[in-house]
Amino acid sequence: MLDKLLFKNQDRLQLLIAVFGSFLGVTFLVTSIHYLIKVQEFGKGAEILGPNTIIVQKKVSNTGTLGLKPTDFSELEISKIKNMTFIKEVQPVRSNNFKVWFGTKDPLVPPFSTDAYVQTIDPQFLDVKPDVWTWKPGDKFVPVIMPRDLFVMLNTFMSASGMTQISDDLVKQINCEFKLSYNNKTEHLNCRVVGFTNQVSSILVPESFMEYGTVNFSDGTPQKITQILISGKENEFGLVEDMLEERGLESRNSQMVVGRLKSIVGTLVLVIMSISIIAVLVSGLVLIQYMQLLMSRNAYEVRTLMRIGYHPKKIIRKFFIYFVRIFGIITAVGFGAFVLLKFVLDGVFASGGVNIDTQLTLTSIFTLLFAYALFALASFITAKKGILNEY
Repeated sequence: MLDKLLFKNQDRLQLLIAVFGSFLGVTFLVTSIHYLIKVQEFGKGAEILGPNTIIVQKKVSNTGTLGLKPTDFSELEISKIKNMTFIKEVQPVRSNNFKVWFGTKDPLVPPFSTDAYVQTIDPQFLDVKPDVWTWKPGDKFVPVIMPRDLFVMLNTFMSASGMTQISDDLVKQINCEFKLSYNNKTEHLNCRVVGFTNQVSSILVPESFMEYGTVNFSDGTPQKITQILISGKENEFGLVEDMLEERGLESRNSQMVVGRLKSIVGTLVLVIMSISIIAVLVSGLVLIQYMQLLMSRNAYEVRTLMRIGYHPKKIIRKFFIYFVRIFGIITAVGFGAFVLLKFVLDGVFASGGVNIDTQLTLTSIFTLLFAYALFALASFITAKKGILNEY
């Protein structure tokens, strides 16, 4: 009876418009947040380098080949790039200036040895556990990250030798070694593969190993910085690309494609998310205004109920529960629509070659709960203010 009395003077069309707007806003809000997170996670864990990170070097031109133009980076050049607003961090990639050989040392695989080109990268850019990426003289083995090309070459060599090819997991169990040599001094150090990368063409070693080799086996030749590692800000990769073009720098095409993809999709999703937030806020305000209008139309009924003994809290609770229930239904239906839309979009991404994680993100769910709680609070304050004004 109380419900019929309080909610009889409703404008159903205005309510339906507000409900439909809220539904669209909620659906696209949770969808955009979910895919913004998934796009930023794309490629994470599949490569050693962290997200939005590339290794660049100067393009080789005729003047560079003739030695008329330096192909290494000066401290001033690195500093200028680092100070750009869309750059998060820049670090030099240090290369060996001493002789080193890399080979197998295991009875299960045939002997294999080659001159090695080793580099070291600041650990903050590496997606590898810190306790794995450490070494000091006297340790059992040196941890190394192997370029995928070298692993393919090793498998090709084994196949040509009539041996069974090895998998990624198995190669991490094979005993390998470094041979360092200078003048009449030679040292053999055990090493073990702990990861692979498609982004770096050299064997990566801990910085402590590079320093050890430089101090004990270098002929004193200064280390030139021919490559630098750049970490760009999210959704600003286009600016990084323009900077590389302006300065005559280049990177591996695969790195550029992933960075460009994440930047474009991330920007698009941000735009959709912004529109969704505005839609949710506007539709929520329309619902609140609808509540105020409904209470205004029922002012006489509210005053009459309070005069005959109804406590204001009971009437406030009626309006509060009514509108919170409406928004709860909107939230639940919007989440269901998101799940269906997600199923379709996951298939679109997969068919386009972007294999992102398909699990639900907790952040998107928490966003829905936060929006619901925010609307519930606004509803309670509005209902309390409107009823007490008639008290």
